[in-house]
Amino acid sequence: MEFQWINESTVTERDGMISILAPEHTDFFCNSGAEAEEGDAVPDSLCNAPFYYTEVEGDFVLRVKVSHDFKQTYDSCSIMVFKDLTHWAKACFELTDFGTRAMVSVVTKDVSDDANGPNVDADAVWLQMCRKGDAFAFHYSLDGEHFYMMRFFTLDAGKVAKVGLLAQAPTGEGGERRYEHLSIEHRTVANIRMGE
Repeated sequence: MEFQWINESTVTERDGMISILAPEHTDFFCNSGAEAEEGDAVPDSLCNAPFYYTEVEGDFVLRVKVSHDFKQTYDSCSIMVFKDLTHWAKACFELTDFGTRAMVSVVTKDVSDDANGPNVDADAVWLQMCRKGDAFAFHYSLDGEHFYMMRFFTLDAGKVAKVGLLAQAPTGEGGERRYEHLSIEHRTVANIRMGE
């Protein structure tokens, strides 16, 4: 697979692991204009996080094991499907503003939503993305074998979508984001909600 950058950063590839530096104050989020009186409740509008992607035509299944150091709010290892700056979606293993490690998803169609999923008491998880036409599903797994749906949605991503790894640090100083055992299979799942 050939990979390219949107918002280039430092990448190291060794023994099946891809390490990407998330620079400070980097994210993908399109705020609707909502504001919070205090705290980090509403992320800023940013489209500056490093996205290391390849172009994939048609249906596919992406899987990767992710980990990071969970230092500051919204720090995340993520996977993303991207059409343009206002049409994309990401699945994240994130340090939330509730102080939890959680499976978080964002779908952006001009503006971004923000959905916290299950809290996960682990240092690493597997993320999965399935495409079937304009339907997508995000899944997570603790063991790389049993996957659970965290989000089902539609997105007009085009015949050829940009798909890959997103490293973000919206509120903090940044750091290393680790991705292991990345695979992208060109296949159509029978049940997109189950991811198989």
